Amino acid sequence: MEGLHFHVSTFPHFHIKFVPSQKLRIMPKPNSFRWSTESEPHKSRTKEIIHQHPEIRNLIGRNPYTFLIILFCVSFQFTLAWFLRDASWWVIFLAAYLGGAFACHTLYVCIHECAHNLLFKKRAFNSISAIIANLPLVFPSAVSFQKYHLKHHSYQGVEFLDADMPYRWEAKLINNSAFGKALWLLFYPLFQMIRPVRMKEISLIDKWTLINMIVQFTFMGFLIYFFGWKATVFLTASFFFSVGLHPLGARWIQEHFLTHGDQETKSYYGPMNTVNLNVGYHNEHHDFPSVPWNKLPRIRRIAGNYYDSLGFHTSYTILLFKFLLDRNLSVYSRMARDNRGKRKSVVSIDNGQLTIDN
Repeated sequence: MEGLHFHVSTFPHFHIKFVPSQKLRIMPKPNSFRWSTESEPHKSRTKEIIHQHPEIRNLIGRNPYTFLIILFCVSFQFTLAWFLRDASWWVIFLAAYLGGAFACHTLYVCIHECAHNLLFKKRAFNSISAIIANLPLVFPSAVSFQKYHLKHHSYQGVEFLDADMPYRWEAKLINNSAFGKALWLLFYPLFQMIRPVRMKEISLIDKWTLINMIVQFTFMGFLIYFFGWKATVFLTASFFFSVGLHPLGARWIQEHFLTHGDQETKSYYGPMNTVNLNVGYHNEHHDFPSVPWNKLPRIRRIAGNYYDSLGFHTSYTILLFKFLLDRNLSVYSRMARDNRGKRKSVVSIDNGQLTIDN
């Protein structure tokens, strides 16, 4: 019987000692990432799928109409900010949580598309589009994201090359308490902003980074002057909610946290893909980063035998609460590696053709 210890003495009596069940369920704190000796898992699967389904090559390309989504979301945010410039604080934060967060997250996904040159052929046009999408996000981050995100694809889990990997001190500080994990999500943008500092192979400051900073700070100056502080707080709250303590913030848990054994990357197949531009199709995206957002579901339809057998999520809200309340999950719940890959594999497109060089 659980919670009972029976002690039999030389006398014909049983002495029963009650032990509080909580003492039997103490969850040890994790103290390290899970380590893999293999290189990142996506390049080999890409080769296999292309061999089995060469028609996927036809999905490679760009979607310039994404720029119209950028313009819509930017206009939506500034319109809301204008109307909220004299609103009560509770209205501002409620609007940020229920409305602004979704627009900001969509803009973040658009910046992600720009990082992969999936809007226009010329990289400069993609950078300009990303800087425009950055405007309601308060902090200048679009160009920096473009640079370090591509390293994340090539060196997933390699700490000094993958800015998506938490710092070790970050994981130790937060660990597996619900309160700590909630704070981590709430301030996730701040953690994300300092991670690129450790990436020695990337120049943090260049021409486009400076342009991004000048445009953003100038724009924010005008916004504060003409719209006021309440409108600025609305945009800032929208940004933090969009990538933090919000069901949308569960996307960071969905993508690479170890919620399904040792499977490093998980997709999300749920209704939020409609407003998040299919960003939930994360395995498909990592396997085929040259396919724009609107065609990612077709990859799964074509190569379903590869993806349907993988673990996936269908609810960001359920995943958010699971992460917060499940002490088996922590910031340490990531796969790390030192292996940069024995061979250099580069997935690229040229005139609509997929090339994998070794």
